Amino acid sequence: MQAEPCPVNSHNEWDPLEEVIVGRLDKATVPTNHITFMGMLPKAAARLYWWLAGHPYPTMFRKRAQKELDEFVHVLEAEGITVRRPDVMDFTRTFKTPYWKSKGFTSACPRDLTLIVGDQIIEGASGWRARYFEPHVYRTLFQEYYNKGARWSSAPKPQLKDSFYDYTYTQPKKGEPIRYMINEDEPVWDAADFVRCGRDLFVTRSNVTNLSGINWVRRHLGDEYRVHEIESLCTVPMHIDTTFMPLAPGKVMVNPEFIDVKRLPPILKSWDILVAPDKDPIPRSIPTFYLSLVSGWMGLNVLMLDEKRVIVEKSQVSMHKALKDWGFEPIPLPFLNGKMFGGGFHCFTLDIRRTGGLQSYF
Repeated sequence: MQAEPCPVNSHNEWDPLEEVIVGRLDKATVPTNHITFMGMLPKAAARLYWWLAGHPYPTMFRKRAQKELDEFVHVLEAEGITVRRPDVMDFTRTFKTPYWKSKGFTSACPRDLTLIVGDQIIEGASGWRARYFEPHVYRTLFQEYYNKGARWSSAPKPQLKDSFYDYTYTQPKKGEPIRYMINEDEPVWDAADFVRCGRDLFVTRSNVTNLSGINWVRRHLGDEYRVHEIESLCTVPMHIDTTFMPLAPGKVMVNPEFIDVKRLPPILKSWDILVAPDKDPIPRSIPTFYLSLVSGWMGLNVLMLDEKRVIVEKSQVSMHKALKDWGFEPIPLPFLNGKMFGGGFHCFTLDIRRTGGLQSYF
C-alpha cells in the first residue's frame, strides 16, 4: 500500500494554500508587565495596558475581533482551504520557571512562534516570557502531523534570566541608532521574523530575534537553504511581515519607512521591489488605535492564497489599488481589531500545506 503524503508541505508564501492553522482569541490575556511587552508600545497604549496587564482582554474588544476572525475563517473555508484551530489554553494562569514567573498572552498568532520549512515543523525560542508555554496549544495538531510523517523539532528553550534584558531600554527616536532590549547570551528567535522563498529565507534582527537565534536557524537548516538578513530601520523592530513581504516569484513588497531599498541583499536585484503605499488612515478609536500592539503598516500583513489572490485589510484602500496595479487580485476583509491581539492576516495564520515543491527563485 502506498504511504499517504506528508500533510505538512510549505516552501514559500505564495503557492496555492491547502491547509492552514488559524489562531484563537479564547482566554486571551494582556501580558504581564515586562520590558518585552511594555517597551515596544506607543506611549498612549502603554499607559492603558499598564492597568490591564495580567487581566483578560475586555469582552467588548474580544467580541469585535472575534467577529472579524469568524468571517476570515469562513472565507478561507469557502475557498476550499482546510482550516485547523489550536487547543484552548487559559492564559490568565500564572506559571513559573526557576528564574521568573508570568502570565500568558494569546494563541491568536500561530505564525509568531512556529516556522514551517517544507515538511518540517520548527518551534522557535521566543524572547517573550509571556509566550513561554504558548506552543503547547499546537501540540495536538503537531502530534497529528508528526504521526503522519512530518518532521518536528524545537529550538533550545531559553532561560530568559533578568540578565538577558536591558531594563534601561528606551525606544530610539527616528534617525538614532537602533537599540535592542535583548542581548546575545542565548539564542532566541520568533518565526515571524522569517519569510520563505523556497531555498532562500529572509530574516530581520529584532527585539525577539537576536543574531545568535538567526545563526541557530541557519545551522539547523543546513546547506540546503540560505538565510539572508534584512536590515530594518524600524525603531522598535519586531517581526518581518510589516517590513518585507514576498508576494509571488520575483515580487516582494517592502515598507518604505523600514527598508532602504539600496541596502537590500544583492540577491534581490533580479526581483521586482514593490514599494508599499503610504499608511492608510486608521480610525483613532478604541481599540483599533489606542490599544494597537502593532505597526501602523499592517496593510503589508497580507495572506497570499496563491500567486494572484491576496487577502488584505478592507480599510487599506491605497493597498488594494497598489496590489491591483501590480497584477494581483485583492480580497478585502475587515480585520482592524486583530491589531489589538498582535497581528493581521499573515500573523493569524500558519501555512501547513501549499501545493508545490522546493525550488530556488534566484
